[in-house]
Amino acid sequence: MVNSSKIRKVDELMWVEKYRPSEIKEIINQKSIINRINAILKEPKIMPHLMFTGPPGTGKTTLAIIIAKNILGKDWQDYSILLNASDERGINTIRNRVKTFARYADDRKKVPFKMIILDEADEMTNDAQTALRRILEETSKSCRFILIGNYISNIIEPIQSRCASFNFIKFEQNDLVKHLEMICTKEKISFENNALIKIYESTGGDLRLAINLLQSSAALGKINNKNIDVVTGFSYKNKTEEIIELAINNKFKEAREKLVLLTKVYGVSEKDFLKYANEVVNKKKYNEIGQIIKILAEYDYRIIIGANPDIQLTALLAEISNIRNK
Repeated sequence: MVNSSKIRKVDELMWVEKYRPSEIKEIINQKSIINRINAILKEPKIMPHLMFTGPPGTGKTTLAIIIAKNILGKDWQDYSILLNASDERGINTIRNRVKTFARYADDRKKVPFKMIILDEADEMTNDAQTALRRILEETSKSCRFILIGNYISNIIEPIQSRCASFNFIKFEQNDLVKHLEMICTKEKISFENNALIKIYESTGGDLRLAINLLQSSAALGKINNKNIDVVTGFSYKNKTEEIIELAINNKFKEAREKLVLLTKVYGVSEKDFLKYANEVVNKKKYNEIGQIIKILAEYDYRIIIGANPDIQLTALLAEISNIRNK
């Protein structure tokens, strides 16, 4: 028999959604950005295209949605579209979905313009970005874009120059820990302060990841170091470390099998795998660190320009596996 107390709504189950800010004043740790956005919202009709860049879990997408709600009102979803550019990053997506939505003639009497939010825009191919640049120019009277990404350097300069840029910063330890304390208090979960600090250290200031880790730990009981260790033992970073360890020790087949599990079963993106791999390599300080970093950089570039991610990550492991055979 299913325990009825365990049946909850999705938003109640996922703390990262339950505690997602719904108003600008709830955004933490981004004071200068909030001040600039508040100034823009006073005169939304002259709002430029916006570009939000910075580390993951710092509130970029959340703020973009809040802006859309503020400007477009209660029917904001009728006049906006949110796309994940890393999933739909090709030129056809830009030409079809984005261009069609931006140019579609509709009744916009109640809103100043339509809005397109492109999450992970730094993952778009160069061809797609070039097509997007033209759309930015052609639809400026009827549409505004908010481009979101981790690395501004991956966005071509013609797009950068057409947007007002906002660089988000990682959460400071004190701000993130206070936020986790607030969640624990509201959820009536017992916690130890040093365990919350450990969550901060494990996530590197990524608030989204920290909240997920907090909830996973809470499922085991109180928030303490022991439960944090149990949860982080199954973290994506730990799994990435296992893969790199296998590869550097010339166990390519085993490394490949674990990579498939990580990307296909757990859903870790190629971008996140490369990010975790870079952190692992720098932490472990392998004798071959220079060679490995060069390999990671090479395959990161190949994926960015549109090469097949599965093939590239497999080739990456093959190269790392071959280092000690040379």
